[in-house]
Amino acid sequence: MFSRKRPFRTLLRSRSQDAPVRSGRGVFTRRALVVMAVQAGVLGALGRRLYNIQTIEGDHLRQLAERNRTSKRLLAPARGTVHDRFGVALADNKVSWRALLMPEETTDIASVIERFAQIVPLDEHDRARIERDLKHVHKYVPVTLHEFLSWDDMARIELNAPSLPGVLVDVGSTRLYPFQDLTAHIVGYVAPPNEDDVAKDTTLSLPGMRVGRAGIEQTQESVLRGDPGSVEMEVNALGRVIGEIDRVEGQQGEDVRLTLDVGLQSKVLERLGDRVASSVVMDCRNGEVLAMVSTPSFDPSLFDSGVSHAQWNEWANDPRTPLVDKAVSGLYPPGSTFKPAVAMGALKAGAVTPQDRFNCPGYFDMGGVRFHCWNKWGHGMINMREALKFSCDVYFYEVARRCGMDPIKAVGNAMGLGVKLDIELPHVRAGVIPTPEWRQQHGFHWNGGDTVNAGIGQGFVQVTPLALATYVSRIASGRNVQPHLIRATNDQISGLASLDAAPAVDIPQEHLNVVRAGMFAVVNEQHGTAPKARLDLPDVQMAGKTGSAQVRRVSRALRESGHFNSMSLPWEYRPHALFICFAPYDDPRYAVSVVVEHGNAGADEAAPLAKQIMTDTLLRDPSNQFRPPGQTVAQAEPEQG
Repeated sequence: MFSRKRPFRTLLRSRSQDAPVRSGRGVFTRRALVVMAVQAGVLGALGRRLYNIQTIEGDHLRQLAERNRTSKRLLAPARGTVHDRFGVALADNKVSWRALLMPEETTDIASVIERFAQIVPLDEHDRARIERDLKHVHKYVPVTLHEFLSWDDMARIELNAPSLPGVLVDVGSTRLYPFQDLTAHIVGYVAPPNEDDVAKDTTLSLPGMRVGRAGIEQTQESVLRGDPGSVEMEVNALGRVIGEIDRVEGQQGEDVRLTLDVGLQSKVLERLGDRVASSVVMDCRNGEVLAMVSTPSFDPSLFDSGVSHAQWNEWANDPRTPLVDKAVSGLYPPGSTFKPAVAMGALKAGAVTPQDRFNCPGYFDMGGVRFHCWNKWGHGMINMREALKFSCDVYFYEVARRCGMDPIKAVGNAMGLGVKLDIELPHVRAGVIPTPEWRQQHGFHWNGGDTVNAGIGQGFVQVTPLALATYVSRIASGRNVQPHLIRATNDQISGLASLDAAPAVDIPQEHLNVVRAGMFAVVNEQHGTAPKARLDLPDVQMAGKTGSAQVRRVSRALRESGHFNSMSLPWEYRPHALFICFAPYDDPRYAVSVVVEHGNAGADEAAPLAKQIMTDTLLRDPSNQFRPPGQTVAQAEPEQG
């Protein structure tokens, strides 16, 4: 059968129509593959990201999420307390309230501070401190906006909390000094840390942290400070605290117990009154300091909240120097209280014997210069014991001339004079016992007049009241007792050092006996220089030595005129009055030094004070053996300021 063939054009058209169908299928397949590849890549990236989030970054992201809900900060530890020997608090802590700013919880610190200042005013000092703290602390460390908030201040802050993100009211503590000026120089004070302090220890940037700046607070800083704790708080989206999640209390600093008897301290201050003076009471058996008073004093609590410029200028310009602890930092010519050291130095050097007698006509001539005795009529021929009893200047001029300064300095240093004593206080000064070498080091020539002048404790000789108390303690005990104030930490009272525990001083016993006998005669024998120091207690006798130290030279013409009276001088030109003593004489327990600035005569001013202070000390002795029958003395602390 005949089949009609398609025309060529028809065949081409037919093939051209079939071609697009086959081409469309190929394009669709490639697109599907691309889509699938993209989906697989996205799913892979998503999976990888999920893996990173859940596995690699899980802990970090969990912390970030938790941080949106919680706020964690460090807590300043409670500072250790300071007590006297009977447990009476001398430095304690008192609860106070403060406003803190958490920098990491707000995005606009400046505006928050301005809004806070509209609620609780901030002065220029506060603003400068806040700016400094924000520059130097980490964001997670809170910054103190204002301390010592009142109840009204706290109420206003809480009422405006939504507009103060990152601001919270926190409980802290302030340092309390119950006895104020009575123990200020010994206990010291604390103050906010400065930039140097924070650079050395970043924990000091915590709100409420304080640094000891004087006294025991300064020297025992590492013991009293403690270790910080932490608190974790739950907060809302505005940063307002909802509740506390966890708290780890810091470790409170250790408590420190002193050798001080605050009751006796109060008695000594009462005796000194409004004089510019200092006094130290020591147990000469073990070196414990029972009382150490420097007047006038100051209120240490002012430093915790900040001392005003007016108050600081008042203290700094006061000629009585209330901020200076005169007991350890005040340097005074010892006057005739130095004569026992001169006597022991000369005896040890073999320059004189106790029996040697020298004539005192009332003056001593050397190199064309006349050195006077305090008694212008002279004492006649006297030996060492009598020279101490009468406090003859001429005798000790001659002894110093024969001996020279080196043996005197060696004995003085051994007895605690002219050396820095290792007591737990800052700014302890050593004093000076001069020698020709010392003088040359300062660019001057030493002459014979310097030696004889030093023989009566004048010229370049300088000592502190603490050194005088140590000196007389070593004379009384014959032992190298070391003065100290720390008795225990954390209420664990250490065993008291016995007298035998201290090594003997490098002075022959017979030399000590000569000096003790002379000091006994000063107080208890007729014509001694300190009859006003004689104790009224039955069967108790005291040995001592007077001293009057000039602060300006008196001309020969004025002395010989017969019209000179140092009491007629302006106060700042009058001699210092000094007295050192120990009691009981036959069994020494306590040593006392008294220095009254410009008090004129040691026999008239310092000796009666020493008698009163020694009496108070003996009456408070724990053995009760010095109290008259039927008399009791309470150990209770004095009234707190």
